[in-house]
Amino acid sequence: MAFSWKTAGITYLKYTQICARAVRNALKEEQRLIAQRRDEQGIKYAKWENGKQGELKSIVPQQHS
Repeated sequence: MAFSWKTAGITYLKYTQICARAVRNALKEEQRLIAQRRDEQGIKYAKWENGKQGELKSIVPQQHS
C-alpha cells in the first residue's frame, strides 16, 4: 500500500505543509490569524567559544503584526 503523498510525488514534509495550510484556511478569520502568527518563525544563532555562548544574533528577523 503506497502513501498518497508518495504517489503524488511529493515529500512528507511538503504533504504536511499542504495539510496545515488547508486546516488554517478552514478556520474562522480570528482563529486563522492567530494560527498564521504562530506559524511565523525566525532563526537565531550564537557562536560558542571556550565553552561560553557569544551574542545571540538573528538571521531571519521575526515579523509580528
